[in-house]
Amino acid sequence: MKKKYWKRKIISLTVILSLVSVTSKILAETVPMVGAFAGKAAIVSASLSLPEGGNSILYPEIENSKGDEETGQLIIDKSDYKKDFTTNQSNSNQDIDSPPKANFSEEQISQFPENNGPIIRKHYQAGFGEQYINIGGLAYVRNMTNLPNQVVIDANNSPPAFNIDKSKDPQVLIMHTHTTESYELIEKDYYDNNFPTRSKDTSVSVVRVGEEITKGLQQAGINVIHNTTIHDDPAYNGAYNRSSQTIQEILKEYPSIKVVLDIHRDAISTDAGERYAPIADINGKNASQIMIISGCDDGTMNFPNYSQNLSFACLLQRQTESDYPGLTRPISFKYKHYNQSLTPGSLLIEFGGHANSVDEAIYAGWLFGKSLARALQTIQN
Repeated sequence: MKKKYWKRKIISLTVILSLVSVTSKILAETVPMVGAFAGKAAIVSASLSLPEGGNSILYPEIENSKGDEETGQLIIDKSDYKKDFTTNQSNSNQDIDSPPKANFSEEQISQFPENNGPIIRKHYQAGFGEQYINIGGLAYVRNMTNLPNQVVIDANNSPPAFNIDKSKDPQVLIMHTHTTESYELIEKDYYDNNFPTRSKDTSVSVVRVGEEITKGLQQAGINVIHNTTIHDDPAYNGAYNRSSQTIQEILKEYPSIKVVLDIHRDAISTDAGERYAPIADINGKNASQIMIISGCDDGTMNFPNYSQNLSFACLLQRQTESDYPGLTRPISFKYKHYNQSLTPGSLLIEFGGHANSVDEAIYAGWLFGKSLARALQTIQN
């Protein structure tokens, strides 16, 4: 009798343990999903504040569009749920030379010691839904238009509508519509409201990033012009009109130019006072994440050949992700112009946000300059 009793006990205990294991697994897989969608609902219903005109907000789960190119007014899109992760994977493509760094004095850094809010570093990848289209490896396009995804797929399968010449004539123009967009002096976990997020000091602005991209092309033997004309000061409104004039004047003088890259940075914050710095771990070092924006004509922009620009954007995205996995956010394909009708190789590229440090942005520019050169060499005559 005792043997039968203990045998029944052991069988019962085994069944209970099995049920507990299965239940735990179901909860582990279900609860995060429930929590994620609950979080999405809470975020979408919350009111969001904007730190400065013409920049987008990117909460951990919400990405909003860039500001209107003429008025600087923001167009908010709260529809997208995004997943995020922090990567510990270092890229195996070690570069022989070392990335440059900014050098600021202790006096410069200590000017802004106040802690007005947290800076949170996060890595962003493609979100859920059909609007995220894989174009190879870890490279993605986010289709924010009403066009079918086949338009993106066709553009990805088409080569750029131009080739790069080996001649000494300029092939690339690097410029800045929002020339004064700047970064934090150092990597830290808080920000000070007294520290300006726009500056004419090119050592802390997107111009510094443009310098690194320029160097990468020059080292590869590709002739490039870096124009540092300020288009957003003293007036922000009309910056794209002014930068269009600059671009057209340069194209008239140098008709050999095929590629025009408008280098920006994002602005990422929440109503709660948090600022987010999009980062990627590349070879054990933080680089600000990059987002390529490729415009699309809604029928009102006189921009019928937008798919040619998208083809070039896809080439850059694939090359950059192949070289440095995780460095990019998905290409933003949306109804915007951004002067991209001026050449089939015109794109807007954002390097991090206002919470990223100058060194993180410089590192991203340094890496991207190498990938850009490699991509252009694949279409070189």
